[in-house]
Amino acid sequence: MIRREGPRLVVSGAVTLGNAAALLEEGRRHIAEGVQTVDLAEVNEMDSALLAVLLAWLRDARSREKKLSFVNLPESLRTIAQLYGVDRLIPTS
Repeated sequence: MIRREGPRLVVSGAVTLGNAAALLEEGRRHIAEGVQTVDLAEVNEMDSALLAVLLAWLRDARSREKKLSFVNLPESLRTIAQLYGVDRLIPTS
């Protein structure tokens, strides 16, 4: 589900309401340890819970005065973010 590659976190598999809480906590630990980029290229199933997780990680990073960006966002995630009007809150690189 999550693997660390230096300052990069790779999220893989399904990210849904059923596993979002565990993913959130694991990601928070990595962000506190210095993760700077979250790669979503390997996410193969998602719902709006992924958006909530990303926004929570972003809030946590900013509260620690750390930069965090996201790469390879699934198109369905971009669509959900646009529908909720939060697409501009998600830094991509």
